[in-house]
Amino acid sequence: MNVLAALVGQYRAALNMLRQAIESCPADLWDGGGDPVPFWRVVYHTIYGTHLYLHNDESSFRPWQKHREGHQELPWPESAANPVADPYSKSEMLEYWALITDGLDGAINRLDLDAAECGFPWHKTQSKLEHQIHNIRHIQHHTAILSARLRRAAGVDVRWVRSREEVYQA
Repeated sequence: MNVLAALVGQYRAALNMLRQAIESCPADLWDGGGDPVPFWRVVYHTIYGTHLYLHNDESSFRPWQKHREGHQELPWPESAANPVADPYSKSEMLEYWALITDGLDGAINRLDLDAAECGFPWHKTQSKLEHQIHNIRHIQHHTAILSARLRRAAGVDVRWVRSREEVYQA
């Protein structure tokens, strides 16, 4: 079994579902749509986290060139959300998404998946391999939230992607 290929395939599947959500989001929902945390902010949080955790440790991470400090944080509770004056656009999020997906194979190959610790002190009990599975679950968690928002507000469904580029057809 090739663990690297499996991780790459599942990352690509999860990220392709996130891309569907980004592309399908209407402008009014992108900027808020009545939710305390705007759609774009959940997208940025998800891509930023993916980017961060595709590194061996916090010290090897360099934020995206267009990173704006604090935009990656999701306010909690959601009722405490503070509006941000300079939200990211869809095209910026698709640009960041492409940066991550274009470098995915190399990022996975550089990871020490045999490491007993993941390299991030706030996840100190996870091995590097378990942390990568955690990262994929993080993408899926937020994509599911965004998908539910799309379905509720715009009647849009995000299609299930099984692996890599394959799209499930019901």
